[in-house]
Amino acid sequence: MGAFALGAALLSPQSPAAAQSPATVQQAAAVAADPVTDHCQGQCADILPPGQNGNATLADILGNKIFGTFPAHASDQLSRYDSLVAGQSGLTDAKITDFFNDASFGVPANQVESVISPRPDVTITRDKKTGVPHIQGTTRYGTEFGAGYAAGQDRLWMMDLFRHIGRGELTSFAGGALANQGLEQQFWPAAPYTEAEYEAQITYIRTTHGARGEQAMADAQAYVDGINDYRQKAKNGRYFPGEYVLTGKIDSITNVGEIEPFKLTDLISIASVVGGQFGGGGGGEVQAALSLLAAQQKYGVVKGTEVWESFRQRNDPEAVLTLHDGSSFPYAVKPANPRGTALPDAGSVTAEPLVYDRTGSAVTAARAAVSVPEELEPARGIFDDGVLPEGTLSAKKGMSNALLVSGQHTASGNPIAVFGPQTGYFAPQLMMLQELQGPGISARGVSFAGVGMYVQMGRGQDYAWSATSSMQDITDTYAVELCEPSGAAPTKASTSYLYRSVCTPMEKMERKNSWKPTTADSTAAGSYRLQVWRTKYGMVTHRATVGGKPVAYTSLRTTYRHEADSIIGFQMFNDPSYVKDAASFQQAAHHIGYAFNWFYADSRTAGYYNSGLNPVRAADVDASLPVKAERAYEWQGFDPTANTASYTPFAQHPQSIGQDYYISWNNRQAKDYDAAGFGYGAVHRGDLLDDRVKALVARGGVTRASLTRAMAEAAVTDLRGEQVLPALLKVIRSAPVTDSALNTVVQQLETWRTAGSQRKETRQGSRTYTHAAAVRIMDAWWPRLVEAQFKPGLGDSLYNALTASLAIDESPASSHGPTGAHSGSSFQYGWWGYVDKDLRQALGDPVQARTPETYCGNGSLTACRDTLLASLKTAAAVPVKEVYPGDESCSAGDQWCTDAIIHRALGGISHPTVNWQNRPTYQQVVEFRSHR
Repeated sequence: MGAFALGAALLSPQSPAAAQSPATVQQAAAVAADPVTDHCQGQCADILPPGQNGNATLADILGNKIFGTFPAHASDQLSRYDSLVAGQSGLTDAKITDFFNDASFGVPANQVESVISPRPDVTITRDKKTGVPHIQGTTRYGTEFGAGYAAGQDRLWMMDLFRHIGRGELTSFAGGALANQGLEQQFWPAAPYTEAEYEAQITYIRTTHGARGEQAMADAQAYVDGINDYRQKAKNGRYFPGEYVLTGKIDSITNVGEIEPFKLTDLISIASVVGGQFGGGGGGEVQAALSLLAAQQKYGVVKGTEVWESFRQRNDPEAVLTLHDGSSFPYAVKPANPRGTALPDAGSVTAEPLVYDRTGSAVTAARAAVSVPEELEPARGIFDDGVLPEGTLSAKKGMSNALLVSGQHTASGNPIAVFGPQTGYFAPQLMMLQELQGPGISARGVSFAGVGMYVQMGRGQDYAWSATSSMQDITDTYAVELCEPSGAAPTKASTSYLYRSVCTPMEKMERKNSWKPTTADSTAAGSYRLQVWRTKYGMVTHRATVGGKPVAYTSLRTTYRHEADSIIGFQMFNDPSYVKDAASFQQAAHHIGYAFNWFYADSRTAGYYNSGLNPVRAADVDASLPVKAERAYEWQGFDPTANTASYTPFAQHPQSIGQDYYISWNNRQAKDYDAAGFGYGAVHRGDLLDDRVKALVARGGVTRASLTRAMAEAAVTDLRGEQVLPALLKVIRSAPVTDSALNTVVQQLETWRTAGSQRKETRQGSRTYTHAAAVRIMDAWWPRLVEAQFKPGLGDSLYNALTASLAIDESPASSHGPTGAHSGSSFQYGWWGYVDKDLRQALGDPVQARTPETYCGNGSLTACRDTLLASLKTAAAVPVKEVYPGDESCSAGDQWCTDAIIHRALGGISHPTVNWQNRPTYQQVVEFRSHR
């Protein structure tokens, strides 16, 4: 018997929803009516590619691998999401649901696919078109139980993966594939908790947040109970995810084996992965210090610091801002007279090892690429044991975008929003759609799998909300002075440190993992030990000397030991008795500890609030650089026991209600509000949105379709071509180009720029770009251009240090940078602002916040032009197969495929490759017509 036939014989391919009897389905009409008034009145839409269903039986997986088939609703949103690339130009309000799903509350009687009642006090109704669960409870417990049950139906395997990722136990659970090693090595070191510490976080929420905290944990327990009810039924009924068989957890013939019960502490583990991935901010101070030292070594302390600050761009007046009304929200600004800064001695910094005692295939993995956490770029998926590709869930991601226009500028007079989180492309998605209706809960939208007791981004009865990662600085680096308990002289290897003048031992946090080959993963047996040293100032990331004294650099974020505290804010978002307007929404958002930009729209107002546990730092501490671990430089009110401190109050967070429009694409929030990193200067991908929305507002009469078109056009535009190429061409055309072949190249770039600098097919499905030659030239030119423009003036050491602080490029074709290849998200990190400002200085054009040096041609326009032309000529001659060298998914020279979005498998199902587009993974288009 073949593998597929064996799988079909042993495991039922039907889910419980698919197996409903006709009588049960007919019964759904009575329970699926809208439970509340829907004030969107058909004008709310959303989409979540590839589809809602993220569970697959063994038969489903084998069918996908052998025949390319999919379980119901596993891939039914992908083609419409993809088709907006070609359909954007003709988009009208009437055609929005050609590319998005109707996001109205409830399920019309003629659209009911199935209905089940796992308990008498809750029903789960799924619609025919998307299979989204609409959960309606008569009790609070039943509602949350239903949410957990539906999560089990749609994401059981993924939730199991993520609770093990958070605990640093993925390889022992799912096998030693290089991808799995990368995932647990990336996430566990940031939150290496014991079970007692997970429990302590639950207790903290219950005891610190009053009645809402108690309710949140009761809701979470009901959610877990629902997951476990489904888990047990699926196991007994043999319709559980097939990955449990493929990884050897359950025997396919005898059904012997177990899916471990879920616990409340698992939710904390999952939250630590999700929050750390998308809601962190700051860090990187050690690398910043190294680039500052390199600048000081080249130019001297005074000018070197000035040069470094020109690249750090803390408060560049040319940077695009979400709050463009001139309002100022000072935070983490550069102090006039910084104190407590702990710069390392030159050449003394070493990264702290993470992996020890490798055996078997772990040794092979070490040779392949696995190293310290900052360097990890996990692979395509759980079942890939090949070479580690760059960027699946890397440490620094911003992602997500938002476009909102206030009612005075729309055709209807109601605010319009097009927004959503850009969380990457996975199979299945990290998020799942749901509608929750029950006592104190009324919302539809997405939640991260495993922490979906509330809708995290979506819509309520008469309002909608979404978020972008804001990345303001909530993570600091401390230099803890090392010591020896015996009083002997310490070394960089010492494992004790001075805490408030007392020599204190570090805590050794460990995970010992071993694995054997499985059906899913042919990686040979192996093992290793993960080890992190923990101090009261966080985890050790590097060691160095400062002024000759050995120190350990540690990383401490405010949300450490508070991974799930944000549950209170999400609870409020879902509570129609709490959120009644933009102001109450802002108050709810203030309860989110993670660093996010929150956007709100109802029929009357649009609003914005920046959340995060922003620590109140000691006076004159420079948050961009490492600081001495001494009491005088600690966060104000710092208590390491539960990692609490004093935080900036509500009024000091960037916020607004009723601004003419808002955009966000992980750009800076407001004047004087530091974005905690390099690259927030004259050119940012936020400009792609800001320029378009500003123009729409100036014309007036904005509609859902016109705002969606603005987003969709920006999503296929090359930032370099639109924002930087005009200055490049101005320099080049400052004199005639006498080389005819090179002039032809310049003309190709000019034509592309005039046409909109897009990376878009000639026609849908052609897999060939309209301006393929110009796109290829730009992809080849950019890295050569940046190096030719800056490296001669900066010198090798400083140039390399600065490129380590900020990658040169993150085009869709780039396989480096935080998001890696085939990930959709592009142009967040790069040197485009540096190039643009430097060229304008060389041209003598107006420049705000001029840099102390002009690097292109050393300030000579003629020499600058020669530099550009020489690098362009070199780039134009690079063969297409070198520009697009190919990978495991694409042939060398395939430009379209190199850009294209490929869903990274976290289970046994894979999805088709689709067009590159730089847009949210889950996206809403909303315009409310009325209000309660």
